[in-house]
Amino acid sequence: MLTTPTINSAGVSDPDADLIFGLKSGDEKALSGLMDRHMVSIHKMAYYMLGDQMAAEDVTQTVFLKTWENAGNWDAGRAKLLTWMRRVTRNACLDILKKKKPIYTDSVPELEDTSNSPFESLSESQQSERVEAALSKLTENQRMALTLSYYQSVPQREGAQIMDISESAYESLLVRARKALKVILTNENDGG
Repeated sequence: MLTTPTINSAGVSDPDADLIFGLKSGDEKALSGLMDRHMVSIHKMAYYMLGDQMAAEDVTQTVFLKTWENAGNWDAGRAKLLTWMRRVTRNACLDILKKKKPIYTDSVPELEDTSNSPFESLSESQQSERVEAALSKLTENQRMALTLSYYQSVPQREGAQIMDISESAYESLLVRARKALKVILTNENDGG
């Protein structure tokens, strides 16, 4: 049973409002519905931060487990559930990155695109690899801001909430991250 998003007392519209009550009451179908909606997004966010498929899967499981365990305490008036889940994802990724050196991988997830010729697909794959390699050279906060903004399409206000910084600090971080990424990619093209 899906309902339209509701606006709570804090003025936050939560598209997952239809599942929150079920989660609070321990309804496994609500958890399954939440996983159907957000598992791919959470996994992609973790993958872009960590660059490791297995670690991203572990983080994804952790996020949904924490969501399930903390559902009874959820205060819908503070933020959207997905915003909270993205924050948990961020923190889990940062914990992993702090514990060990960055993981660099040669494998890039293959995206099936039947409309392109093999040459075009190879070119796009190479471009994707270059951008991923350049992203891995950014600071953790810069990589997180770009991941939220470009790969997750998170609005700036929500990105700032997830990263626990002001909107102006988030905007500034995005500007610095884009500049740093451009410098890395430019230096790479120039052979430097």
